Amino acid sequence: MSNEAKYKMSKQRLEEIREELHYLETVREKEVSELIKEARSFGDLSENSEYDEAKTEQGKLYSKIAELKKILENAEIIENADDTNSVALGCKVVVECLEDGEKEEYCIVGSQEANPMQGRISDDSPFGRGLLGHAIGETVTIEAPAGEIQYKIISIENKGALA
Repeated sequence: MSNEAKYKMSKQRLEEIREELHYLETVREKEVSELIKEARSFGDLSENSEYDEAKTEQGKLYSKIAELKKILENAEIIENADDTNSVALGCKVVVECLEDGEKEEYCIVGSQEANPMQGRISDDSPFGRGLLGHAIGETVTIEAPAGEIQYKIISIENKGALA
């Protein structure tokens, strides 16, 4: 029985990871093998920096492949939120900062899809956790490095698994 953490993500992100894994296991692995083969042809491996670099690259590649396989084995697809009365994974939420009145829009996503610069906030982040389960009109307090910040939830929209 595995106690591995689940990686929450949309079907789209799962497919992107599968495609990346396929590329790494087919195309990239052959490229790295060729680099090693070429570096071996340069002779003495004890003083061959090209060989060392190629082996390092191979190690990174195998590490990335193992990481992607682990993510796929523990992937949990975000289902559409049935109710848009409260913030849940897969929702788009508009909040208003009560300090400055600025409105911001975020998608609540799993950690594998988070990208704060694009407004995609992980449900594991302090901000995402603070919003989950709250309804339109509620005020939530978020712990930030600069102190507590209060936000009012303006709207919640089901984005159909973040399509």
